[in-house]
Amino acid sequence: MTMNLSQLRAFLAVVDAGGFSAAAAELGLSQSAVSHAVASLERELTAPLLVRATPVRTTALGARVVPHARTAVAATRSVEQLAADAATMTGTVRLAATPTVCQGLIPGLLRHWGEDRPRVSVRVFEGDSSEIAGWLENGTADAAVLIDPPPGPGIQLAADDYRAVLPLDHPLAGEPVVDIRDLEDDPFLISPNGCEDRIRTIHRLAGLRFTPTHRVRDLATLISMVQAGIGVTVLSEVSRSLIPPDLALLPLHPQTSRRLVLTGPRARPWQPAVRTLADSALDHLAAAGAMSDTRTASTTRS
Repeated sequence: MTMNLSQLRAFLAVVDAGGFSAAAAELGLSQSAVSHAVASLERELTAPLLVRATPVRTTALGARVVPHARTAVAATRSVEQLAADAATMTGTVRLAATPTVCQGLIPGLLRHWGEDRPRVSVRVFEGDSSEIAGWLENGTADAAVLIDPPPGPGIQLAADDYRAVLPLDHPLAGEPVVDIRDLEDDPFLISPNGCEDRIRTIHRLAGLRFTPTHRVRDLATLISMVQAGIGVTVLSEVSRSLIPPDLALLPLHPQTSRRLVLTGPRARPWQPAVRTLADSALDHLAAAGAMSDTRTASTTRS
């Protein structure tokens, strides 16, 4: 059975207008075209939908088909409107995020937005967690990827787990999971940014004192020091793209994570372009999740 929207639109127009000629005028078609569309729909369903009288009325089957036809036509209009909105939405969005998020997460989003919302321009600003929250509220930024923000509107982009970062020649580099207690005798390096509180929490959960040997502001310097064997550190999963091949990024126990949330300002309305980027990001995450589920199912079957 093959039905199409033209048939359903013609059928509904006849029902609503009470006749074929009035429906034809409403649709901007000839009366014969409307009659042909309705007749072809009836042939597909192998039953009459209309009683050809004055005014035209539905058969029992036609009455049952009407609400489903309206749903199908309305859904199509919604899809067409979404496509039209995406095609016409323009603007520039100033997006703020921390350096690790900018380097590990934002490039994929920018690539997706460039394909899905090509008329929306995104300008990225790097800052630490306290800076970007302030930029978002004072209008310097239109949107931001915030770390563990208070409850409110936004799109969670990732649950970002923390990992141990070790040189490949470290005795634990080949382990599937590293317990933070097993790193107690290693010099610990820390970058004093928004992650420090969470790293303190990991130590507290393990019953350890948090006593870093070195504090390094620049992330690249921190990574270089681990490469040089000066110590070990803990970074989040979103940092994976920054980790060179001579270092291991390993699951950590106790496990903890942070939420990375794309959001607009809390105290004023979001720009329409910010909302369309958020909707696009949500679609992107849903598609990525479906692909991941498909890959998992395929792997399980094989």
